[in-house]
Amino acid sequence: TKFGDSYTCGSRNVLNKGLLSPDNAGNFDIWSKNYSQIQSANIFLSRIDNVPGDENYRNRLKGEVTFLRAYAYFQLISDYGGVPLIKEPFNLNSDFKVGRSSFDDCVKFISDELDNAAALLGNVNAQKGRASSALALAIKSRLLLYAASPLWNTNNDQSKWVAASAAAKAVIDLPAFSLYTGNYSTLFTTSNSELIGVHLSGYRGEWDPFTGLEMMCFPNGYHGWAAFTPTQDLVDAYGTADGKYISDPTSGYNPQNPYVNRDPRFYASIIFDGRPTGNPAYFGDRTTTQAQFYEGGYDSDEGYDVWNNSLTRYAFRKYMDTTFNFNVTTQTNKFWILSRLGEIYLNYAEAEFYLGHEENTRTYLDKIRQRAGITVPLAESGAALEKRLRNERQVELAFEGHRYYDVRRWKIAEITDNKPVRQVIITRNANTGVKTYQYQDLESRSFDKTRHYLMPIPRTEINRTGLEQNPGYN
Repeated sequence: TKFGDSYTCGSRNVLNKGLLSPDNAGNFDIWSKNYSQIQSANIFLSRIDNVPGDENYRNRLKGEVTFLRAYAYFQLISDYGGVPLIKEPFNLNSDFKVGRSSFDDCVKFISDELDNAAALLGNVNAQKGRASSALALAIKSRLLLYAASPLWNTNNDQSKWVAASAAAKAVIDLPAFSLYTGNYSTLFTTSNSELIGVHLSGYRGEWDPFTGLEMMCFPNGYHGWAAFTPTQDLVDAYGTADGKYISDPTSGYNPQNPYVNRDPRFYASIIFDGRPTGNPAYFGDRTTTQAQFYEGGYDSDEGYDVWNNSLTRYAFRKYMDTTFNFNVTTQTNKFWILSRLGEIYLNYAEAEFYLGHEENTRTYLDKIRQRAGITVPLAESGAALEKRLRNERQVELAFEGHRYYDVRRWKIAEITDNKPVRQVIITRNANTGVKTYQYQDLESRSFDKTRHYLMPIPRTEINRTGLEQNPGYN
């Protein structure tokens, strides 16, 4: 998953500095991994009908594998655009030089396959972590939303927005799901009515970045690695408690007292200077559980484990078990949300907006905002409403893997990803305790609109098969 608003480890510099090439995509390159999954799925689907056994069980397995193959293709086209559609297993005598299908043809195939998976899986309540009919329909909603968006729908074909709206509404109308109304932060750490599909981690070792999510994300003063951290731009995207942007002069926002009276989702999603975090029994070397990102604090570059300090001076709270004990090696068995009803509401609101049904857009955005605790209803329309629905996706779905693809499908990455990443530097007066906040650039980022909307196909694949490379990477 790619995080559009985080300062990440891994191959981040290649992506952030605009240095992507067919030779250096690193862990952003999913080509071989996904086609390996597709080959395995093709083998399974070519043989399963000849295996004796219970028909219902067979259909469930066929449905799950059909979903997994469709999801692998969805990931591929999200990164690369149209790709070769391999529907039968390769063998040693196969002609591997299969050309790229168009993006629209890929969307049609994936959509049909997700429908097939949903039909095979039926209404059976899937075990947590397994594919289900509802999850297939939810991914179809996202697929058709992407296909209707400006990156691919250059002529604003209204029929694509109609299809996206209908796919989202089909999931909304399923009786099994409802918006979770408990503590917002526990939406991401407990099983609940909003979760449509999740990926379970399975414990694979102390240093695994998925099962060790708290270790990866907690601030250094709690002995975490702060490997994924919110940028100042993401923090600024959260409005005030009454739903106003912090840039609104009537919002009451004060950049020298920035963490008061903010959107409740801010407090559930971000660890900021002064926010209580963690179980004090597990942090005996701290005198406070309040995060100290100010210069000289526990979580600064002068605190504990300084090589892991957050450069933006924030950390993620979302998904975190804040009672996590770093003194033992047993990790929490995390799930990662593949889809939840909140996303589907946002999908529907967006499709309805581009169909001219602004009242429906406001209604579903208000459902999301009211669940978060923002009671003032929206009255915006036109460009202001478009800005609002994009902002709602940014804050509601932060750290869930959507922002990277959202800014690309909207064709605004040339703006959002082509400016410096910002940080906050906090100084504390030792005598008075008064803090001063200075906002400044942390690192430059570069996005070339002529090529970076898509990933480069690996050069090894181009050399082997003669596939057409994406624009700008030859």
